[in-house]
Amino acid sequence: MALDDLQEQSRDYRRIEQAIHSLQERAVQQPDLKKLAASLKLSEFHFQRLFSRWAGVSPKRFLQFLTLDHAKAVLAKSESLLDVTFEAGLSSVSRLHDLFIQCEAVTPGEYKNRGQGVTVSYGFHPSPFGECLLATTPRGICWFRFIQHGGRRQALEQLRYEWEKANLKNHPTQTSPFLEQIFSSIRNYRNPLYLYVKGTNFQIKVWEALVRIPQGGMLSYQQVARHIGMPKASRAVANAIAHNPIQYLIPCHRVIQSMGAFGSYQAGPERKKALLAWEAAQFEAESA
Repeated sequence: MALDDLQEQSRDYRRIEQAIHSLQERAVQQPDLKKLAASLKLSEFHFQRLFSRWAGVSPKRFLQFLTLDHAKAVLAKSESLLDVTFEAGLSSVSRLHDLFIQCEAVTPGEYKNRGQGVTVSYGFHPSPFGECLLATTPRGICWFRFIQHGGRRQALEQLRYEWEKANLKNHPTQTSPFLEQIFSSIRNYRNPLYLYVKGTNFQIKVWEALVRIPQGGMLSYQQVARHIGMPKASRAVANAIAHNPIQYLIPCHRVIQSMGAFGSYQAGPERKKALLAWEAAQFEAESA
């Protein structure tokens, strides 16, 4: 995806996020799209066009992806498909995704040193889900966060805290190519994205499990715990997910509550819903 396209989608997302909030708040009442468009200071025609350009589907279809019934159905389907994936290591369900993303953990010594001797390049960039902070090392992507309340300053403070002793450089021209590859509709499996993660052994185990959840799939916290061989550790799994340093690529947004509720998300509940519904639309288009 070209940078200009990302900038356009990022601008669109700011309005779409407001629409998602309103759609979700009024889902039971079947919201009037004309009134929803007016609340965004758009005509109904322009709202439909904006929404379809960003999501690839109509607002009505998008709303269907946000329902509890849809989430429950995907949970059940994902459970049966991912049983095979996790037991086999690689399967047709997740093989391409696994080949596209390679995860490497820091050594215990590197973890203890909090990035000492490591150069981290970072940049703020547009994305289809709003502005994000992307950071890389020579060994791979080490940080990816959507900008939430608190803005750039808070996002950068979080990065500095996690890589306290690293040499941080504001270098957006170096991080930009990674961003284009992340959101490209064409996957280059000969040149995969490498993730360089820093966490406890348990956290890394959870994050590696999340990478195997393909686009269009969802798991509950309990299902993730069972798949890593610790069925009683769902609360610990939730804690590891909350500390995920690389949003989207380590798809913690694909983990929801067992009853189908979407649950919380570091970058805000509307963004989580946007991610899941957008992926459902992409999956539906690819399966058609």
